[in-house]
Amino acid sequence: MNNTHVAIIGGGCAGLSAAAALAERGYSVTVLEAASQLGGRARTVAIKNKGQLQLLDNGQHILLGAYHETLSLLQKIGVSENQAFQRLPLQINMQATTATSAFSIKSAHYLPAPFNMLVGLLTCKGLSLSERMAAIRLMRYLKNTHDEIISDRPLYQFLLSQRQTTPLIELLWEPLCLATLNTPIENASTRIFLNVLRDALTGAKENSDFLLPRLDLSQIISQPLSHYIQSKGGVIKLNQRILHLQVEDDGFSLESRDEKSHFSHVVIAVSPASVDQLLASLPTLKHTLGQTQKFQYQPIYTIYLQYPPETRLPSVMSGLIGTIGQWVFDRGQLCNQKGLLAVIVSAEGEHQKLNHDELALEIASELHRAFPQLRQPLWHQVIAEKRATFSCSPNLSRPGNKTFLPKLFLAGDYTYPDYPATIEGAIRSGIKCADLISTYSAPH
Repeated sequence: MNNTHVAIIGGGCAGLSAAAALAERGYSVTVLEAASQLGGRARTVAIKNKGQLQLLDNGQHILLGAYHETLSLLQKIGVSENQAFQRLPLQINMQATTATSAFSIKSAHYLPAPFNMLVGLLTCKGLSLSERMAAIRLMRYLKNTHDEIISDRPLYQFLLSQRQTTPLIELLWEPLCLATLNTPIENASTRIFLNVLRDALTGAKENSDFLLPRLDLSQIISQPLSHYIQSKGGVIKLNQRILHLQVEDDGFSLESRDEKSHFSHVVIAVSPASVDQLLASLPTLKHTLGQTQKFQYQPIYTIYLQYPPETRLPSVMSGLIGTIGQWVFDRGQLCNQKGLLAVIVSAEGEHQKLNHDELALEIASELHRAFPQLRQPLWHQVIAEKRATFSCSPNLSRPGNKTFLPKLFLAGDYTYPDYPATIEGAIRSGIKCADLISTYSAPH
C-alpha cells in the first residue's frame, strides 16, 4: 500500500501551485503556512485609516500575457481573466516632468507578432530615428538568438555593446529591467532579462500584453487556490511555523509549536531568506544552503496616495522619468478605488534613506510636477517590502527543485533558473515539484 503524503511548507504562489497540482492528481497534501494568511508576497494588507479599515495589496503587481502557467492555473481553478485583470496591449507612457521630455510606445495590436512591436518601435515618441533603429536591431538580435545565452554579464554593459544610447536605455530598457527583475540595471542579469523579453516579445502578440489586477491578489490567487486544494481533499493549516525538519527512514518528521507530524515527501516553498532554518539541520544539503546564503535582496516600495474621488490620470498606468517614483497606477480606473494612486519604487536607492512620511511627500511632489492638475493628497500609506525579491545578478548560482534527499524538494521563484522573482517563476517551480513527485511516487 502506498502511503504518499506530501507536506508543503509555505503557502505562497509556489507552495499553493504545487499543492493544487498534487491534490488534483489524487495525492494527500497538507499545506503548512507560518503566517495567518496565504499568499506570501502576493497578499492583501489591512490598513487602518481614520478609524476605517482599508484593504490594499502589499504591492502593485503586473503580469504579462507570456505568463502562460499562471493564466492556465487560474483558469483551471475557476478565476475569470476578464474579472481578475485588465488586459492592455503593450503600451508604455513615460510622463514628462519639468526636467525631461515625454516618451511613449504602443504596440500595433492589429498586426501579428513581430510586426506589432516593429511598428510600435518605429512610431514611438521621444526617441530619434537612429535610436529607434538601434532598438529594432536589438529586437532582431533577440529573435535570431534561439539558443540559451550562456555568457552572462551586467545588462547595462550588454546594452552599451549593442549600441543602445543613454536616452534609449533610460527611457525604455531601464524601466523594463526594474519592472521585471527588480534589480538595478548596472547589476542585472542580461541572460534573465533577455529570457523575459524573448517570452514577451516573440511568439503570439498577446504575450506582450500587460495584465493589471482589478482585484486584490488574495482574491485572484490565494483564496481560489485554497478553495480548489481543499475541494480536492487537501488540508491547509495556518499559523504553523515549522521549527524542525528531521529525516526518518521512510520520510520526514515536521515539528511546529503545536504538533509533530510525519510525511513521506516534503516541498519547502518558503523564500530563500527563510530556508536556512529548515536546511541547517540537514548536512546533506550543505551545498544548497550555501547557495541560498549568498543571495542578496532588493526592496520594493509601494506608496499609496488618496486624492479626491474625482481624480483621474490620463492612463491607468504611467511611467515617471528622472524621479524616485517609477510607475504610477490609477486604481480608480483599475479597480474602482476612486482617487487612489499607487506609485512603485523598485530596487535599492537613495529613497531608502527617507522615512515613510518624507518619501510620500516627495512622491506627491513628483506626481504634481508630472500631473499639474493633481491636488494635495488626503492621506498616504507606504508599504515597504525590504526583501521583496532576490537580486537577479549575472551568473547567480540558484538551486533547482531536486535536492540530494530524494523525497525533499524546493519550490519558489528562486529555483526556476530562467526567470527572475515573479509570480510566473514561482508557479512554474511549484508545478515542477509536483511533476517530480508524480514521476516517482503513486498517489495514496
